Amino acid sequence: MQIHNPSGYAIGVLKSFKHKGLAEYFSTGSHRKVQAKHAARLSLILGLLNGATHAGSMNAPGLGFHPLKGKPKRWAVSVDENYRVTFRFEDGHALEVDYGDYH
Repeated sequence: MQIHNPSGYAIGVLKSFKHKGLAEYFSTGSHRKVQAKHAARLSLILGLLNGATHAGSMNAPGLGFHPLKGKPKRWAVSVDENYRVTFRFEDGHALEVDYGDYH
């Protein structure tokens, strides 16, 4: 299967998604299951996340990177207003990448 990957990064670090619409957007470029106004920001976040080697790699200006409470350790970055992309890292791979309104 050909991966669209709108970020232009090689596929490899992102291993699993919780949000099926975000997985579809990452693999095909279709934003029918994510908010259209978030598409450009999601491309930026997914591109950075796919190139990250650890959670701290997402601590870029303007992303609002922060840890979440609980186990296993998860992290979040801001998409827009209350929307976040959350994820965890294990063995250099981003897992359970999710997208939603968290406040």
